[in-house]
Amino acid sequence: MTEAMQQITLAARPVGAPKDSDFALLDAPLPTPKDGEVLVRVHYMSLDPYMRGRMDDAKSYAAPVPIGGVMEAGGVGEVIASKSDAFKVGDMTFGMFGWATHGCLPAKEMRKLDARLPVTTALGVLGMPGFTGWYGLMELGRPKEGETLVVAAATGPVGSMVGQMAKARGLRTIAIAGGADKCKLATEKFGFDAAIDHRAHDDASSLRRALAEVAPKGIDIYFENVGGKVFEAVLPLMNTFGRIPVCGMIAGYNAGALGGNEQSTVPDRLPMLWRSILVKQMSINGFIISNHFDLYPAFLNEVAPLVATGKIEVLEDIAEGLENAPRAFMGLLEGRNVGKQIVKLI
Repeated sequence: MTEAMQQITLAARPVGAPKDSDFALLDAPLPTPKDGEVLVRVHYMSLDPYMRGRMDDAKSYAAPVPIGGVMEAGGVGEVIASKSDAFKVGDMTFGMFGWATHGCLPAKEMRKLDARLPVTTALGVLGMPGFTGWYGLMELGRPKEGETLVVAAATGPVGSMVGQMAKARGLRTIAIAGGADKCKLATEKFGFDAAIDHRAHDDASSLRRALAEVAPKGIDIYFENVGGKVFEAVLPLMNTFGRIPVCGMIAGYNAGALGGNEQSTVPDRLPMLWRSILVKQMSINGFIISNHFDLYPAFLNEVAPLVATGKIEVLEDIAEGLENAPRAFMGLLEGRNVGKQIVKLI
């Protein structure tokens, strides 16, 4: 067994979009598990938009990564040493191992993987992103047959879950995606009824007109994970008693911490926004998925069989090598990935 590992740490706090010099690839001693701990050789790690917020030194729902600290990430890998009765060498497991080739965690913080499913599904469709889409739609979106749903970033792991679950429940589903190829994926692979390329519209007014054409009865559920001009386009089209689950605002992440210098027209329109919410009696709910993992077993019970039988489509974008994780992450924030962004380490 090798005596060293590699990890990527936060070298500097980004100003705007992250750049190469904000990260450092370092060698580190291989940890030795203590009683109750397990050592894992990570095979795949997840890249997710929330990581951008962890790079800012600002008050939020989770502590920031310290300068010199290992970037956070979920990963899947093989147990190579165990001091816990819950895991044996050779088991495949999920844990928050960070941007690293190895991880050592207490067994209680890890989850053994279902050998019948590809291990990467634990990072996307059956991991935090898929669970986020399922929870936000089912618990906060409260979908009803015949309604109209809109979701942006529709070919990503969250948006594609939302669209497929809504479609299965008899809703009209409308995707917003970046580029003609992603729009084609949305309709042909994930089954959306219509797809709109937000890059083909310079402003919210133009995007709103396009949405109105494909949603003639208005919008009942908007699953918010983008913000920016998409939110501005959607809001006036929301129906009375509409629901907006808010799980992310990726369009503004590179602007920095909350209260930063985002160049948005929304603050200038707050009176109109709040009046629209009042008059249409809408429900807008922000949520942090880590607060709802008591429902994760119910999610797995419903969705894992659908993934296993191909009734839920899966799309993954896999980069090779830990050293390429920063570039893949930068691309994720710019929408260059196609599907769930994963990094293969072995």
